[in-house]
Amino acid sequence: MPVILALIAGVVFVLPRLGTHAAGATVNTNCTLIVPPNPLTAQGLATPFQLTATNPKQGPCNESNPNQAVFVQGAVIDPATGQISIYNPLVIDKGTQPAIAPVVPKLPTGGIVALWGGGNDTVTTLRGTQGSLQAGNCVNGVNGSPFGQVWYCNAPTFFQAANQAIKAGKLVPPPLGTANDKLPCPTVRDFSIVDQDQSDNVTSDYLVTSTGQTAQVTAANIAALPNATKAANGSDNRLLDAFVDPALGCTPWMAPDLADNGNMVTAQPLNEIQAAMFQADPIALVPGGDPMVLVNGQPNLQKLNAYRAGVDQPLVQNLDMASTNTYCSNLLAVGPQRLQLDSPMTLQGPSLDPAVANSLFTFLAQRFVFSYSKNGLNCRQLLGQPDPVKVQTNGNGVAIAATINGQGSGGGGTGNNPVNCSVNGTVLTGCSGNTTINGQKCSFTLDQNANQVNITCPAKK
Repeated sequence: MPVILALIAGVVFVLPRLGTHAAGATVNTNCTLIVPPNPLTAQGLATPFQLTATNPKQGPCNESNPNQAVFVQGAVIDPATGQISIYNPLVIDKGTQPAIAPVVPKLPTGGIVALWGGGNDTVTTLRGTQGSLQAGNCVNGVNGSPFGQVWYCNAPTFFQAANQAIKAGKLVPPPLGTANDKLPCPTVRDFSIVDQDQSDNVTSDYLVTSTGQTAQVTAANIAALPNATKAANGSDNRLLDAFVDPALGCTPWMAPDLADNGNMVTAQPLNEIQAAMFQADPIALVPGGDPMVLVNGQPNLQKLNAYRAGVDQPLVQNLDMASTNTYCSNLLAVGPQRLQLDSPMTLQGPSLDPAVANSLFTFLAQRFVFSYSKNGLNCRQLLGQPDPVKVQTNGNGVAIAATINGQGSGGGGTGNNPVNCSVNGTVLTGCSGNTTINGQKCSFTLDQNANQVNITCPAKK
């Protein structure tokens, strides 16, 4: 799992590859995170989480290793005011000390705290200390089947309080704004952003010293540790906040960091709250075929709902209500179209990982290809539709160009079947064909010159 090294304000930024979690054969990617006592209190938040190997025989787990690092993100809401603040607890190797002791946050009276986790390992297993998993209402999966790298503590209660504050007018999430492509700025529930396992991982990061010790990212710690590297969690949330939003001229929602004198930072819960409020149809919600919610390779309703509860998504009564076919249909209809539309901007954006792709555009293209494939959601077989995105790689396997419905990257223009349409979950390739709407058989034709889709439905007799 290669990393990116780039100089940012005197600190080297280390970012693991997004969209893949495989590591070299010699690296143990099954790690355990030890949750400190009373993790939802100020003292518990300031007590470092500890990383260790789930099975020591497979090798150690070290927070300084970008293929194994695990991250924690916290948020607190004051029900009285609706104010949300962020606090990212520190993770250290078991048996070590932090480079600089974490800041003890000042929490609002009656504040409701929640935690979310993300990892660059393959599977993160939570282990409690003095009943900490119960005290924190922590969820790592169901019936011994973990989600993967992600987990949460007390998230449903936090989101319930946030939604109540929104209804009371105390919490007002900022509107999405309009991107430079004239469309609404994307959210983590936009089919132009999601992949096969959406809404996973966090935006927190840590400083790592040459001795492998870690510290919170604060202005004071950066000054005190000028040679430290910055380690980050590869996540859908970071993809949106740190890469796609800047490329499209959008601004992510941020909140004060309780560890850094109120410096404004992004966070996974902010992204989910904003998406729940503003994302227009079609809305991407975790489907039953998401690899994170499978049990022994099969869809599982209990695990699906447990995952959705941690990211403030509606629970479902059966798996048909979380259809992977419908998810794939919308992914096919929305993803390639906006990928092509935004290519002049994303071609200029930096790649999240130069070992994967040479630009943000080619990174997003290869990400779509993986999600659509049998290794992702298996959309091609489910829909019986070929992947409209084709990626060209160089001799090192780096994506260097992509075509969408036969059009080269950086296009605009027209071509054969430049877009697809999704009508109630039915995909019409090239926005041409027939489908049924409200019991009527309707025909769709794409007028490329007028840049519009003509829909004809016979009048009912």
